[in-house]
Amino acid sequence: MIAYLKGEILEVKEDGAVILCNGVGYDVNLAHPSAQELTVGQQAAFYVAESISPYDGTVLYGFTHKEDKDLWMLFKTAIPNTGPKKAMEFLNKALRSVADFHQAILKRDPKILTGIFGFTSKTAEKLINSLKDKMDAVTVQGESKIKVLDEAPYLSHVQEALGALGYSAAESRRALDTLHTQGIGPNEKIETIIKEALRVLKK
Repeated sequence: MIAYLKGEILEVKEDGAVILCNGVGYDVNLAHPSAQELTVGQQAAFYVAESISPYDGTVLYGFTHKEDKDLWMLFKTAIPNTGPKKAMEFLNKALRSVADFHQAILKRDPKILTGIFGFTSKTAEKLINSLKDKMDAVTVQGESKIKVLDEAPYLSHVQEALGALGYSAAESRRALDTLHTQGIGPNEKIETIIKEALRVLKK
């Protein structure tokens, strides 16, 4: 069983990559954020899980951190009717901020799961019910990223403005989080924040 791969990135896909190890190219499925950080020719390493598909044979799933693999395994084993592909879909969303996802499950707060991570209400309840007693065992990397609205409540008006332009709550919040990491925060005018948020959303 393959548990770890290290080699040169031969090809980058939207949600995966081909990694060349000792002359053999392995096609590995990755979470979208992990795949987007790769460039052809660079050296990279992944923790790997194998899944046997009746249609595709052996399928490899790769993870930048062991904690990401553990979370994916938890999704796959603890949530009813969740196969490896669905577990990767859940991981894609949780990786926006694992610390905040962790807290949302522990606090049993479906609003965070729907508004920030983009889960449907039905899926949010399913995640909470399946994981509420298991998340304490999950190792969390990184700190909370979703702090903008807590630190500056008036930014909810920015979300409302973006919503009026057709953007979902999850899209608006991700744009605000991006601005926060760029140093654009509570001291800026609301008009400026809206303008910068639109710039992020249109990329």
